Amino acid sequence: MTPLRICLIASSRFPICEPFAGGMEAHTHALARELIRRGHDITLYAAAGTDPSLGARTLEVASFAASTQARADVAVSSDGWMEDHHAYLALLLDLSREAPSTFDIIHNNSLHHLPIAMAAAVPVPMVTTLHTPPVAWLESALRFAPSHSRFVAVSDHVGRAWRHVVSSRTIANGVDTDLWAPGPGGGGAVWSGRIVPEKAPHLAIDAARAAGLAIELAGPVFDHAYFADHIEPRLGGDVRLLGHLSQRELATVVGRARVAIVTPAWDEPYGLVAAEAMSCGTPVAAIRRGAMSEVVGKTAGRLAEPGDVPGLARAVLEAAALSRNEVRAWACRHHGLSRMVDEYEDFYRTVRLRGAA
Repeated sequence: MTPLRICLIASSRFPICEPFAGGMEAHTHALARELIRRGHDITLYAAAGTDPSLGARTLEVASFAASTQARADVAVSSDGWMEDHHAYLALLLDLSREAPSTFDIIHNNSLHHLPIAMAAAVPVPMVTTLHTPPVAWLESALRFAPSHSRFVAVSDHVGRAWRHVVSSRTIANGVDTDLWAPGPGGGGAVWSGRIVPEKAPHLAIDAARAAGLAIELAGPVFDHAYFADHIEPRLGGDVRLLGHLSQRELATVVGRARVAIVTPAWDEPYGLVAAEAMSCGTPVAAIRRGAMSEVVGKTAGRLAEPGDVPGLARAVLEAAALSRNEVRAWACRHHGLSRMVDEYEDFYRTVRLRGAA
């Protein structure tokens, strides 16, 4: 098939490079890398420091400091909010002039409202991936989305959550099953992700201890108060903090674990860490929130109800007894990167044809 010229819009704050700030950055990197490998012409707009192999253009976040007079306004937005606003505004104004001769399709993979709100000014079809449950700034932008805008949900759960304001096609996230290769298992438990209240790693620690397993935690500390109150006092002995790891380092850690624990304290839109663990053959014990029941198959893990730490401990022990080969097979069937990018390619071409009609 003829290669596509794709504009991929990412975060202006978090570079698309390892170690990734979170699942969205990992998703963007994997998608861009695989599209490039397939011969598409990708232009990625992202934060400074993005992986140079992706040939990214920097989303320029110019420094801004409000004047003393402006700061007197009780409703003044933060300087950081204004910086991001102007970075995306400048990009969308440029695209309104240049996109028709430069791109076949625009894929908005950011959480900023302006690509959605200003899509009508850009005469090229736009696809936006919905990575989160509904948030006010994106909901409000949808009233301005033109007919050639289309939306992708990363899970059926996310699609249902947005259905009151926009229809979407589900394209579940995917992981590189070659990178997240089968590991030997046999160790203790592992938890990975951003260390923030909504990911609730303290629950993973408590469940692992109740199950009699040591646990390793890997990920960046985003909420230092939460870390000081809930994680730091639990460290030591059977609980080890590994820090922020690259994907290859993390794949080794996850692959040697007996079980991965996933503890969303919010409606998890997808749960990339669960897919990564299962790809390594490591079964998952997770809290049933958001899309967890879609991601974790019965042959690949067990689910516990929110607020039930003893139940999660039982899920840890039950999951740890599952066949690692069957866990890996589930991940390869349902969560592979190739499947995800196949579906995005198909959707891009469909949206482009409808936009040209």
